[in-house]
Amino acid sequence: MIEARRAGPADATELMRLRKVMLDSMRDRPSPDGEWQDVGRAILQRQLADPAGTLAAFVVDRPEASGLAACVVGAVDQRLPNPSDPTGLRGYVYSVATDPAYRRRGYSRACMTALIAWYAHRGIRAVDLRASRDGEPLYASLGFRRTDDPAMRLIVSPPA
Repeated sequence: MIEARRAGPADATELMRLRKVMLDSMRDRPSPDGEWQDVGRAILQRQLADPAGTLAAFVVDRPEASGLAACVVGAVDQRLPNPSDPTGLRGYVYSVATDPAYRRRGYSRACMTALIAWYAHRGIRAVDLRASRDGEPLYASLGFRRTDDPAMRLIVSPPA
């Protein structure tokens, strides 16, 4: 059985490396390196230092080397409640990534299963994510379903 462990601040660099692996797998060309990685590392180091916080990451270590083979990062979002969601608490999965050398071994499943258990322990009833074509079978096997809600996005420009 594959064991996923809860990530800590020391895992931030590897978590950002795997986030780039995930982003690159969904695009035609690699994501550029840059300040976004440093900002992400700082956010992860700060938020993963608080075990009672609203962000968690679960990882599988590389079996024969240092570093991570796979990870998932998720957070709790407080929204306004409604009749079907009386607490307004939602989970959101930000990153699910497996290093290409370690794919098809169940590592992402182990990480996702640990994150879902973390959400359940916190009383989260709904968890959202955006699925790539490659990831959708895994998420469907864990109980995720496509929603009818249309997604829209606005990119806000900074004031001039």
